[in-house]
Amino acid sequence: MTTFLPKEVQQGLEAAQKKSLRKSNRLRVVVEDRSFKVLKFREDGFSLDVEDAPHLRGLVDLYDGGKHLSQCLVIASEEEGHLMHYEFKWATPVADKPPVDFYRGENAPVALISDDR
Repeated sequence: MTTFLPKEVQQGLEAAQKKSLRKSNRLRVVVEDRSFKVLKFREDGFSLDVEDAPHLRGLVDLYDGGKHLSQCLVIASEEEGHLMHYEFKWATPVADKPPVDFYRGENAPVALISDDR
């Protein structure tokens, strides 16, 4: 069964849905010096408001509030209603420590105390 709504009612419903999505999500995507609010996040990508979103392609940074979560390579995949969907080609989590180039055991000591006096 298909329901047809007047254009004004449909626009009002879309606006209310966008407002609800904006309030419920803290994620944002930063490209160069521009920031875009993420409306939906999936394992393989995210969605932005089609009115604000450029056709992103390339390296972006993903933040949860002020916390840098990951660097991602993305492409615009499809437009659906008021959303523009983007897919991750890869997403690398941002680490708070530099990477190590050796195996660190689970119970390895943090530091060694010398008996030199």
